[in-house]
This record gives sequence, C-alpha cells and structure tokens, in this order.
Amino acid sequence: MRDDAPEWSESVACPYCGESLFTQREAGLGNQEYIEDCHVCCRPIRFITRWDPYTQSESLTVLREDD
Repeated sequence: MRDDAPEWSESVACPYCGESLFTQREAGLGNQEYIEDCHVCCRPIRFITRWDPYTQSESLTVLREDD
C-alpha cells in the first residue's frame, strides 16, 4: 500500500465457516477481484470490490470461490 493512500477496512464473515475476518486495502482503486484463504478453515474466499463514481463509495462482496 502507498503511504499516502486512504485505507478501507471492513469486517466480514467467511462464507464457509462464518468466522469473522478483517480485510484492509487501498481505497479508490476501482473495481477489483481477488481471492484470499480464510485463516480458520483455509478455504478460498472471493472478494469483489466495486467503486461507484457517482456516490464516491466502494462496496465489498464476499463469496465462496465456486459462487
């Protein structure tokens, strides 16, 4: 992450085991999709971020890898 970039963080639930996870990334990078493993059940979680330029807001969707 850049030192001057605003950060966006959120607590989400693993779509497999329900464990609470904390995710953090740079804000305003546009639409992104990436996969991280749950630190409890080790299953792959698909994170999808979407940037809405009209409202200047970001949304996060968390899915199972096979969804």
